[in-house]
Amino acid sequence: MKYLIHVIVCILVLIYPFENKTVVAQDNLDPVLIETYEADITGDGQNEAIELKGVLFSEDSSFFREIWIDISSAHDEHWKITYEGGYDPSISFIDLNHDGVQDIFYQSATGGSGGLYNYHLHTIKNEVEKEISLPEQLYIKGEFLDNFNVEIQLSPHIEPSIMDVKDRADEYIRLGIYNEEGDVQQPNSVMIDPIAFFEPVLLSKPKGYGLKSYQQISGAYHADQLGTVETLWYYENDEWIILQTDWIPSQ
Repeated sequence: MKYLIHVIVCILVLIYPFENKTVVAQDNLDPVLIETYEADITGDGQNEAIELKGVLFSEDSSFFREIWIDISSAHDEHWKITYEGGYDPSISFIDLNHDGVQDIFYQSATGGSGGLYNYHLHTIKNEVEKEISLPEQLYIKGEFLDNFNVEIQLSPHIEPSIMDVKDRADEYIRLGIYNEEGDVQQPNSVMIDPIAFFEPVLLSKPKGYGLKSYQQISGAYHADQLGTVETLWYYENDEWIILQTDWIPSQ
């Protein structure tokens, strides 16, 4: 018994110091300088120095658990903007609010199966930092209909789109969404993801830039992709307005 206790104690002594060292090493990782930029983001006619920095989750990971930018102006003013963690972080400088000064547009990949990205938009015009909320789709509805059809409605003012899903009938019957005759067995909505991706789009020289969003709609489960809602947004009078929205069925 004494010998067994001695062996257990020795094993614990060997294990716990190793685990503690591992934890300390990850916690003490040094910040990484990801990218440096120069851009006039205050509107004073002089470029600010912008450094995109992050702390990796671990030495063998490409996921940044902390991400931020340090900004320095020619007038010795400093700002720090923090973001959530992600993969492949980047920032670009685009005047999306149309005030004549470039804004800071941040993105990073979440790494999830849905292909989602983190986004943030900030302005520092006249040396005043402000975050501008990004657009959200407030009205999209979709449901299974009889005869193996799916209805997608993008707006209460637009006729819904009807999608034939007979090619998926066997799977939907197996899952109990339909019976053999194509009748819906119970009220069942489709899966509507949040906006996954934003893309800055130059509308015209007079109008400037807008944002195009991509939002996936799935059927019985996430991999059962039905199509994508593509929406063109424009920032005007302190709000995002929809210029165009389209339903693009999966091929």
